[in-house]
Amino acid sequence: MAKNDNGLTPMMQQFFSLKAKHPDALLLFRCGDFYETYCDDAVDASRILGITLTKRNNSGTKPSTEMAGFPHHALDTYLPKLIRAGRRVAICDQLEDPKLTKKLVKRGITELVTPGVALTDNVLNYKENNFLAAIHFGKASCGVAFLDISTGEFLTTEGPYDYVQKLIGNFQPKEVLYERGKKADFERFFGTKHFTFELDEWVFNEQTARQKLHKHFEVKNLKGFGVDHLKCGIVACGAILQYLELTQHTHISHITSLSRIDEERYVRLDSFTVRSLELTRSMQDGGCSLIDVIDRTCSPMGARMLNRWVCFPLRNAADINKRLDVVEEFFKDTSLREIIDENTNGVGDLERITAKVATGRVSPREMVQLKNALLCMQPIKDACERSENKTLALMADRIDACKELSDRLEMEIEPDPPQLVNKGHVIRSGVDEELDRMRDIAYNGKDYLLKIQERETEETGISSLKIGYNNVFGYYLEVRNIHKDKVPATWIRKQTLAQAERYITEELKQYEEQILGAEDKILQLETKLFGELVQNTQHYIHTIQKDAHIIAQLDCLLSFAKTAEEHRYVRPQILQDDIVIDIRQGRHPVIETQMPVGEKYVPNDIYLDDKKQQIMIITGPNMAGKSALLRQTALITLMAQIGCYVPAESAKIGIVDKIFTRVGASDNISMGESTFMVEMTEASNILNNVTPRSLVLFDELGRGTSTYDGISIAWAIVEYLHEQPRAAARTLFATHYHELNEMEKNFSRIKNYNVSVKEINGKVIFLRRLERGGSEHSFGIHVAQIAGMPKSIINRANVILKQLEADNSGVGTAGKAAVDNISAPGSGEQLSFFQLDDPVLCQVRDEILGLDINNLTPMEALNKLNDIKTIVGGK
Repeated sequence: MAKNDNGLTPMMQQFFSLKAKHPDALLLFRCGDFYETYCDDAVDASRILGITLTKRNNSGTKPSTEMAGFPHHALDTYLPKLIRAGRRVAICDQLEDPKLTKKLVKRGITELVTPGVALTDNVLNYKENNFLAAIHFGKASCGVAFLDISTGEFLTTEGPYDYVQKLIGNFQPKEVLYERGKKADFERFFGTKHFTFELDEWVFNEQTARQKLHKHFEVKNLKGFGVDHLKCGIVACGAILQYLELTQHTHISHITSLSRIDEERYVRLDSFTVRSLELTRSMQDGGCSLIDVIDRTCSPMGARMLNRWVCFPLRNAADINKRLDVVEEFFKDTSLREIIDENTNGVGDLERITAKVATGRVSPREMVQLKNALLCMQPIKDACERSENKTLALMADRIDACKELSDRLEMEIEPDPPQLVNKGHVIRSGVDEELDRMRDIAYNGKDYLLKIQERETEETGISSLKIGYNNVFGYYLEVRNIHKDKVPATWIRKQTLAQAERYITEELKQYEEQILGAEDKILQLETKLFGELVQNTQHYIHTIQKDAHIIAQLDCLLSFAKTAEEHRYVRPQILQDDIVIDIRQGRHPVIETQMPVGEKYVPNDIYLDDKKQQIMIITGPNMAGKSALLRQTALITLMAQIGCYVPAESAKIGIVDKIFTRVGASDNISMGESTFMVEMTEASNILNNVTPRSLVLFDELGRGTSTYDGISIAWAIVEYLHEQPRAAARTLFATHYHELNEMEKNFSRIKNYNVSVKEINGKVIFLRRLERGGSEHSFGIHVAQIAGMPKSIINRANVILKQLEADNSGVGTAGKAAVDNISAPGSGEQLSFFQLDDPVLCQVRDEILGLDINNLTPMEALNKLNDIKTIVGGK
């Protein structure tokens, strides 16, 4: 192969020219039956994929090049690994058949796969949306858009940066686009943990964005989508469409609408609240989230919708009650429930199959799944129509079983086709005459040849006539020498043998051409017919998407009914105008499923309103269950507002507009923020955004600083929530600062509660029962003891505690005298060996004091002496 002046072969020149188009992407270069990577891409690919790194000899002045590759059919195995490693991958395919050209095979980048733009099942998580986001930094507000190309969902809005940050946290996009040069702004508002990509400044232009959206949706304006006034949001949407062009995702007819994210419709949950309440993921390895408990969905669409519902609870009582009504209907009508459950199981991932239809990437098996899904629609529609529930009746009206399409799929596609069209046997017999004829030739050739042989034998009288085949001249007629005088003049002699001669005929040559090309012709016909079927299916995309949305809703509501039945949940009463949270015998939905065998979760009552009991100050020992009580209140409220039954005997929930949690914190040392700084930042966010309809949970606020500083800040915050009319939120405030119990005397809507314990013979039993009144003891030393703290430290802590309690001064700046008065170990009148300030000697003392000398045998005494020697390290 000729080389250029740089010593590169034409193929490597081709590689570098394609690589230059996407220098930041890892290029998979199709070469025969392999995808190959070269240079730095090969080094990265071998490391990420665990494949062998070799060298490619360029046979020129250039040194050898690093190379790593894998078989082309293994793309679905290796591509997901590259994407999960955060790499953008450019797929370069051969654009012509190498057999049909003597020159360098034409190649081109057919797709740019990125974490936010993926359609491959192995890359996608079927229970989660795969959102691509775009941010536009406007002058007055921030615009944001979200697209899941695998389902066609396209959403946008705009607002303050903290609101957009909350949306980014809730939608969890796999990739975020923003304007080149805005990296500092992006990281300041949204952090550094997102996979991002910068686009040129010209992309973020309102006029350009509107033109792209008008062209795609074939509209003159965007008023029909309710987003025409969202200038920054529209710019973000335009950036996403531009990115799809850049990544060569141009078949996007399944993106049929653009929706506005209506802030007023949903409860506000910031990213910290979503994380601390463990709504979708547990903070502990192997832990359990709320989704893990309540997700009993049958379909991937239902699982994804449930994730969205949990992060976006409703604020309108009428909408919530519509969901609750359906859940109740499923409780009452078991036959309805069974029909919907059975058929939803057969639907599969209708949304993502539809997206593949639009992009032309759907497989024959997925088309069969689409047919099966459509066949499930009619029973679901019929069952909903028979229901007396109005919401179900409306759903039934909107379901379209697309009978014409399902009939055609049934008629044209084999019931069990291969995954790939080029494997054949995709199209049924009887669909196309030419295809049937080619199949007859290819698969029934022996019968046809036998007919020719029988006919020629009869016409010529050559009884020993045979038809054979060889690689030299194909099919032939063989005649023994004793019959060669009977051979017709139209036969052409091709070979003479010792005992026979071989002839060919025009009919045999024509048949040979047909049979040898039949398989290629069959493949061409099947590919063409399948393509026409997919193209026809594209006309139904919008209808199928609406069906998928309804099925997902039914799946979620049925999941709520299953969960409620399994865990004994009850229907909450939703109040639009009343500001009350009245939960009787409420339970934590996650913790109660993880209790040891034989133990039951201890339920508790919670009452909050704006008149009598706005703030509950909850004290009690560590490990008594204060944090669980706070979280269960938030979770029960949230579950009620997504339309789910709740773990309680009864629950009245006055609509909550925002849920704020300040529950636990961890140092953000890498950002230079301490625990206390994180606490104060989160508390500030709450106080600046809280309303009288909010639910606020504070757990151990102020523990990151000195005691009196912490008490002062906690007191001021509680006072602000009580006294400031615009911030008078329903609040649970768990604390170890027993001084806050004094607030009940001066503030009418503050009430003291404690999580009770019982002390028996020096041992503390946690009753986990919420009771009226404050608590004055934290039992922290007892907690340390059951955590395995050495006895010497426990004993010393008890001594110090008694001295502090006797002084009655507390600890802190004002209590310095109490600390000064703590007797030093060894301050007794007689210096005692066991008062030395040495933990090892204290441990020795404990060992000796624990001996029963009267019943100790000599051997046991020697063994004990050896143990003590071991403790002191042989001293």
